Parts: sequence; structure tokens; C-alpha cells
Amino acid sequence: MKTIVITGPSGSGKTFLSNKLSKFFRNSIVIKTDSYYRDNIIIRFLSIFFVDIYDRPLSIKKNELKKTILAIYNRVSEVKNFQYDFIKKKSSYSIKKISYNGKNQILILEGVFAHRLDLNYIDTLNILCNEEKEICLKRRINRDQLYRSRSVKEIIKRFNSSWYLFYKNLKGYINTNHVIQLNTSDKISYNNLIQDLDFYFLNN
Repeated sequence: MKTIVITGPSGSGKTFLSNKLSKFFRNSIVIKTDSYYRDNIIIRFLSIFFVDIYDRPLSIKKNELKKTILAIYNRVSEVKNFQYDFIKKKSSYSIKKISYNGKNQILILEGVFAHRLDLNYIDTLNILCNEEKEICLKRRINRDQLYRSRSVKEIIKRFNSSWYLFYKNLKGYINTNHVIQLNTSDKISYNNLIQDLDFYFLNN
């Protein structure tokens, strides 16, 4: 099982890229780290005082996420499929059946926490989505107003905090591992990435 890790700040195009890659590599499984947010009373309490609590690894079910990844690596046919409702702030899960086809199947792990899960990132193909801050903020405002019922003032406050936290914890990941940096709105770099990935998976 080969793994593609896609990380980047909020609004940088991670989901866009993971969707594109999952269509290109049809034999793929996608896991989104923001499907694993906690909804317990501790996180709800902390969210009152820390606007950035959902941008910290404490806010996700890290052990459950790693269990799901391990189950997929071990080709378990039924795994927990988590969902998170951002309006109700409720977590739920269902059992997902996975069909494993061939030895070149790809796991795509996407999200702001994808590079902070204590995985062996030397063995994964690592992609960092880079985009200008203003463009990311515009995307975040559009998304959060539409899907998360937040005001523009609240979105901007959350965004600035999440932007700072993401880049604060990025240096170690980049310095330790080979990371492909990509601007998803640049068609040339995106097309080059597809060609490189296609070549990589055909020859490894």
C-alpha cells in the first residue's frame, strides 16, 4: 500500500488536489484528517477559551485515525469511516467496506494534521500545498459561510490563528522528509505533479 500525504494551511487546495488524484488513480482510498475531530466535553469547553483549538492535534481522534490507517495497511475489509458535522459539532462513524485491488493501491491522507501523525514519512510521498494567504482566506470565507455557518469576523480570526499554527509546526517535517511543494492553482506544476506521480507509482 503506497501512501500520498497532502498537507497545507486552510484553503490551500488540499481537498481539491486529493479529489483530483483519487480520480486519476482510480484504485485509491482517501482519508481526511478533519473527519476525525473530537466532540467530547473537554474539547467543547476548551473551544470557549481557545479559538484555535480545532487547529491543534489535541482536537482530533489521533489514535482512531492511526488505527484506520493501520487497518488499511493490513488490508482489513471493514474499517470505521468517521464523519464530523461542523455545524452541530458532532462526530459519528459508519462501517465502510473496502475492496483491495492489486498491489499498487494508493492511500491518500489529506488534511492540516496529515503531516503530524507520527507516521514514517520517509516511506510516503509528501505534498505540501502552498498558496498565497489572501487566496486561502477568500476560499476559507466562502467555505465556512456556506458549510459551517460562521460570520466573516469569526472566520478571519480563526484563519489567522490556523495559518500561524500550521507554519509554526512545519519546519521539522520539511527538514526531515522529501516534500513536494505545489501551488494547486498553477496548472503547469499540477500537470507536472501528475506525470511525476504516475511515473513514481509505475516504477516503485
